[in-house]
Amino acid sequence: MKKYSDTHEWIEVNGSIGICGISTFAQKELGEIVYVELPKVGADLTKGDEAVILESTKAAADSYACVTGKVIEVNEVLKQDISLLNTSPESSGWLYKIEIKDMADLDALQDEKLYRSQTEL
Repeated sequence: MKKYSDTHEWIEVNGSIGICGISTFAQKELGEIVYVELPKVGADLTKGDEAVILESTKAAADSYACVTGKVIEVNEVLKQDISLLNTSPESSGWLYKIEIKDMADLDALQDEKLYRSQTEL
């Protein structure tokens, strides 16, 4: 199940683990991303917290946690190949994995069909 936030993050949920990243729409709005600061493994995030710092050729932006939980892994590949965030933000350009504390956090997020209908104008 993949869900999207109003601030253009996505989370793909498998059991109690979520893989998180930014949407293709967010990447297009930012332009070419040239730097990413990922959260620390073991960090506790609360829904709405700043989780990731992104810098692009246009602007700097924050990516926010879609859910409350503990960061269990970060996408280390991005440190060597940041271009994945530009070419594949919703698959191989994922940012971090989180162990979800409260599955009810997902209820406030949009399903993919609704999100795409609002961002593909």
